[in-house]
Amino acid sequence: MISCNNISKHYGKIQALKDVSFTANEGEIFGIIGPDGAGKTTLFRILTTLILPDAGSATVDGFDVVKDYKEIRKRVGYMPGRFSLYQDLTVEENLNFFATVFNTTIEENYQLIKDIYIQIEPFKTRKAGKLSGGMKQKLALSCALIHKPTVLFLDEPTTGVDAVSRKEFWEMLQKLKHQGITILVSTPYMDEASLCDRIALIQNGSFLKIDTPDSIVRQFENTLWTVKSNNMSKLLRDLRSIDGVESCFAFGDSHHTIVNTTKISIGNLKVLLEQKSHSKVQVCETTPTVEDCFMELSRSAIPDKE
Repeated sequence: MISCNNISKHYGKIQALKDVSFTANEGEIFGIIGPDGAGKTTLFRILTTLILPDAGSATVDGFDVVKDYKEIRKRVGYMPGRFSLYQDLTVEENLNFFATVFNTTIEENYQLIKDIYIQIEPFKTRKAGKLSGGMKQKLALSCALIHKPTVLFLDEPTTGVDAVSRKEFWEMLQKLKHQGITILVSTPYMDEASLCDRIALIQNGSFLKIDTPDSIVRQFENTLWTVKSNNMSKLLRDLRSIDGVESCFAFGDSHHTIVNTTKISIGNLKVLLEQKSHSKVQVCETTPTVEDCFMELSRSAIPDKE
C-alpha cells in the first residue's frame, strides 16, 4: 500500500509537485496519467526514496519514505523511465546481478518472473544493449521483480515500445496484480488509463482528479462534437474563433470540440465553417474519452486572467 499526503517538491523556482495526496491499495494498479514534465518522475523518485520531499509525508508498505528508506528499498521494485541496466552484461548476467544484490537467486523467485522471462530466455546470452525495445522492457521488469517486491513502481514503462509489446506488458501487469503486488505506473498515453484500476490525472505538479477511468468519463458534463473538413489545420484555428465553441483540440483524424449548445447547433456550425471556405464538413456528437476529460480538467484548472 502507498499513502501520500500533501507532497511538494521544488527545483529552484520550479515547483515540480504541489500538495499531492493519494492512496494506492494492495493488489491495485494505480496509474499516474499526464504529459512529460507534469511531475510523474519526481513523485516516483520521492516514493522510492531517491530524493526527499520539501513538504508533506508518504509511506510505502507502511514505512516512512524519509525515516525508513532502507526498509522501503528492500520491499519495492523500481523500473525507471530510461533503460538503466548494464548494457555490456548479458540478459542472464543482469538478472543474476540484481538477484545477488537482494540476497536471492533466480531459481528462488523464478515463478514470479516465469511468464515474462521465458520470452527473453532464448536470448539470455545476448548483451542487454543489443536487445530490442520490447525485450529491454521485459528484462527490466524481470530485474525489478526478482527479489519479490510488495510494491512495484513503473515509470513510463511503455514509452517508445511497439504496440504489440505494450499489449503484452499490460497483460503481465494484470497477472502480477492478482499476486497481491501494488503497482504504481505512470504513462503519458491516455489510452492506457482504462487498463488501470484507478488513475490520477496530473498536470503541472498537481492532481486534477483521482477516480476509476469509467467514473471520470461519466463525470464529463459538456457537449462534445467531432469535426472534420478538407483543411484540418485551418479548421482548428477557425473553430476556436467561433462563438459557442469553448475548446477544441486535434484528436486523431478529427477535432474534438466542446460547445455551448445554447449558442450554436450542429447545423449552424456547418454553415459557419462553409462560409469560412471549408468543404466536406462533418460534425457529429461523440462520447468522451479519458483524454477529453484530461483536456477539459486542464482547461478548467487554468486561472482566469484579470
